[in-house]
Amino acid sequence: MKVAVVTVGDELLAGRTTDTNATWLCERLTERGVDVERITTVPDRIGDIARVVNEYRAEYDAVIVTGGLGPTHDDVTMEGVAAALGRSMVEHEDALAWLEEQGYSRQDLTEGTTELPAGAEALHNDVGVAPGAALEGVYVLPGVPAEMRAMFERIEEEFTGTPAAREVVVADEPESALLERIADLRERFDVSIGSYPGEAVRIEIQSDDEETAAAAAAWLRERVDGPDQR
Repeated sequence: MKVAVVTVGDELLAGRTTDTNATWLCERLTERGVDVERITTVPDRIGDIARVVNEYRAEYDAVIVTGGLGPTHDDVTMEGVAAALGRSMVEHEDALAWLEEQGYSRQDLTEGTTELPAGAEALHNDVGVAPGAALEGVYVLPGVPAEMRAMFERIEEEFTGTPAAREVVVADEPESALLERIADLRERFDVSIGSYPGEAVRIEIQSDDEETAAAAAAWLRERVDGPDQR
């Protein structure tokens, strides 16, 4: 399963807020064996949201959109998603009924709180008020991290794949000195490789097969200087 993540908010683009939602979602999706192919941040503009969502839903199995939910002037994510899908915004009776069960009355709710794209499934908000929505492979979640995480946990079973086997080899050598051995590793084993320099170089090896990943890591450990080889 291939997924794109879209985070919405002028405050993200201005650097006033750190985008922890995308990192958390990517970690959870990867744990489930889902490939995250894109992470994109867009401003609070209906046209930008609609364009990106429309592009990604044609390319990937699912699109997760976070941020910009609610009835305030700059919460336009639902309208952007509705525009992408060619849907109107309508009062969602299931979303309203659920909130009423939680103790809210119609009078308590700001106008527009329970308006969702026509035909959407309401995703209930166990931590806050504004509902999310799911429609045609697009999942719209709140931007408040606690609300987003709780809502994702309601739907995470819909995101499935084969978790990759992962091994890490640490090398106390310059990254440039390892290039030939890494190239040799790629030729010998059906694995993907990432190298990340720091005080030492961390080489991450991934494969769909656990034995292949382990064999590749063992082969490399024998050929690099590192804590495992001392």
